[in-house]
Amino acid sequence: MGFRCGIVGLPNVGKSTLFNALTKTAAAQAANYPFCTIEPNTGDVAVPDTRMKAIASIAKSANIIPTRITFVDIAGLVRGASKGEGLGNQFLANIREVDAIVHVLRCFEDDDITHVEGKIDPVSDAETVETELMISDLESLERRVVATRKKATGKDKEAQTQLPIMEKALEVLNDGKPVRVLVDGFDVDERRELRNLNLLTSKPVLYVCNVAEGDAAEGNHHSQAVAKMAETQGAGAVVISAAIEAEIAQLPEADVAEYLDAMGLAEPGLDKLIRAGYDLLELITYFTAGPKETRAWTVNKGSKAPQAAGVIHSDFEKGFIRAQTIAYDDYVGLGGEVAAKEAGKARDEGKEYVVSDGDVMLFKFNV
Repeated sequence: MGFRCGIVGLPNVGKSTLFNALTKTAAAQAANYPFCTIEPNTGDVAVPDTRMKAIASIAKSANIIPTRITFVDIAGLVRGASKGEGLGNQFLANIREVDAIVHVLRCFEDDDITHVEGKIDPVSDAETVETELMISDLESLERRVVATRKKATGKDKEAQTQLPIMEKALEVLNDGKPVRVLVDGFDVDERRELRNLNLLTSKPVLYVCNVAEGDAAEGNHHSQAVAKMAETQGAGAVVISAAIEAEIAQLPEADVAEYLDAMGLAEPGLDKLIRAGYDLLELITYFTAGPKETRAWTVNKGSKAPQAAGVIHSDFEKGFIRAQTIAYDDYVGLGGEVAAKEAGKARDEGKEYVVSDGDVMLFKFNV
């Protein structure tokens, strides 16, 4: 299980350049004019995790199979998108299909690259896109709530459950706020109902500050303003230079470390982006390991052992018996499964066990 992130933003902020770099493809055009991306381009990339090499070395695995993340390059939004401006309806529909929004903001100056609003102001750009998403959600909810109220009056149980969530969402939208501000105050059931409404502004947002190469290490005053805005919204923010990521994508793997060091960077922007995405969606990774392969699997934080087993195959969840579980630090520190067993660090966990990030697991099942 990976996750699907839609890359959005105004035209000419570096969305397609970032997408091309992340997926190491040239599938999306990166041209200096609006709407160069008409259909959403999709690319899967491996999630980098240094723990896999350590596990594979101990398990003497023939292959390493990382989990993957899907990026969707969605065409640039403009003011009026909620009314259909700039092919807006199509773009909004594309955003509705993703799990999280990666909102690229232009935080660099370049007279050769036009800006659709005529000035460099990433906070204002973010507000422009957010406003269009809120308008779309508001119009959608206002239509849907009428029918839901009628059903709720008729004692329809599903409608009675949905109605209070819809009314709270309408309240915050009318107050000029995105629906995701409700999440922290909702319990598990309310969050599930909110997700079922599939509102654009209920999706988690990660702001990507696209800076010039010289600002990649420390950011600049534009990225600092974005970070402050993100903090007030409960959103995430990372600083990336799409130009640097494009360079890295073209380098042989052996030359990447030297290039990063020359740029004053500890890691590629992709690594930062994925970690921030994992935090945003509350995802964790567990591993399976053996002579054939070491493999990473992604599950939601709080998932129990049977659910984690089901990510591998539905039969594993249906016939779940128990899971042999070794913490990553114990697996690596002790030198593998046999040593972990001898030290009493290989635990047999049942159906109620909540999986921890880094667990090395072996499932026992019977169908």
